[in-house]
This record gives sequence, C-alpha cells and structure tokens, in this order.
Amino acid sequence: MKAVILAGGLGTRLAEETEVKPKPMVDVGGKPILWHIMKHLAHHALTEVVVALGYKGEYIKRWFHDAVTLNGSLTVDFEKGIARHHGKDMEGWVVHLMETGLPTNTGGRLRRLKRQLAEGPFLCTYGDGVSDVDVTKLLEFHKSHGKLATLTAVRPPARYGGLFFDGDLVSTFTEKPQAGEGWINGGYLVLEPEVIDLIESDSTSLESDVLTKLAQDRQLAAYRHPGFWQCMDTIRDKKFLEALWADNKAPWKVW
Repeated sequence: MKAVILAGGLGTRLAEETEVKPKPMVDVGGKPILWHIMKHLAHHALTEVVVALGYKGEYIKRWFHDAVTLNGSLTVDFEKGIARHHGKDMEGWVVHLMETGLPTNTGGRLRRLKRQLAEGPFLCTYGDGVSDVDVTKLLEFHKSHGKLATLTAVRPPARYGGLFFDGDLVSTFTEKPQAGEGWINGGYLVLEPEVIDLIESDSTSLESDVLTKLAQDRQLAAYRHPGFWQCMDTIRDKKFLEALWADNKAPWKVW
C-alpha cells in the first residue's frame, strides 16, 4: 500500500519558520517533521510514499536528494575524477516527490495524483503533525467495514489549563488537560481509489467537500485513537514537540 503525505500548504501560522522553508521541513530534534512522519509509517511497513508538493517544493526535493547523495562517507579520487560512497546508512524508502501546484487545495492535490493511486486503497496524511496511532490496526479496521474511507478521530490536546468548579468556586485546576469537547479529524485517512472520482477540481477541499459528502453517503468510518496526536501549527507547538524529543519522551517514536 502507498502512503500520501500532503505537503504543499503555505504554513502561514508558522511564518517564523516557513518564510524560508515549507512546513514539513521544519525541524524537530534536528530532523524535518516529514522525516518523523515517514519513520512512523515505515514502522508499519508503509515504505512507498507519495509526497504532494506545493509551496517551496524544491526545498523538499533538495533535502531528499542530498539525503541520498551525501549520506555516509565519501572518498574522492581527484586523479581519476571519481567519487565513491561508502558506509551508507539508508532508509528503506521509495519516495515520489510530485509537484501538485502552488494554490491547489487538499482534494485537488489527490486528484492530480490519481494515476499513482489507482492500484488500490492508500493512506493519506498531513505533513505537519505526529501521532502514535497504530497504523497497522487502522488499516485492518478499514478493510473490515467495506466503506470507501476511514478517518482517524483524535482528541485534540488542550492549549490552556483547565478549571474545575464547586458551584461558583474554583476547586482545582490542571496545567495540561486533554480536551474533552469531542473528537476531530486527525488525518491518517485510508481511502479507496473511487474517492478520487469525487474530487471535481484543484479547488476542491478534501475535508469540507469530499469527506463531508462521504459522511452524508454513509461511506466514512471513524477509527478512534485516544492516544497521542499533535499538529505543529505554531512555534509553541514546535517547542512542545522539541521538548518531548529532547527528553526522550516522544510518543510517536515507535521505531
């Protein structure tokens, strides 16, 4: 099965970083968050990845190109004019870096990848968040219900401390509670190829157009993931992920 990572957005809420690089290339622990996502997917045997490029796509292509050509040690024989690589430590990935247009919406990007995704169901996620979702169980769940699509439902982490009341009095508070308002779309979608036929144009939104229609047609199932999930929308989010990684407490590091 192939995995698609939507990596073409502008990342305007993280402008401190994304003025010079695309959001999926923002580092966490010295590696782009895209690398973290792909390591997670590879742990679940999803090693062929299609990256849908848009904003500063050349930056992403250059990173992968350099990761291959500059990995390991290098011996240069000036007299013979040759360079020999050795001591490489390479990932077992096959990565398709596909230009899908700068202004293209999320659904439109999948539409442009129709030929690459025609063989069977595929996983689709975003290039700006990490999770410890069990992708293997997610895929099994999708196969079990026979619907066209599955999304991973997560509970968003609270951005502010929570208050508990005793009548009009504050009884206690918590620093970092888990939000209890409900579930949201956490990405990690599993889609059948027929879903792409529902995408009308480049401007079609995967979320508000395609998933909404699938839900109305009772073709969208939810895989509930109560564990860790965190997007990287702001510098605050980046620092939070950096701290988890630095303390060796990153829940998404399952490899």
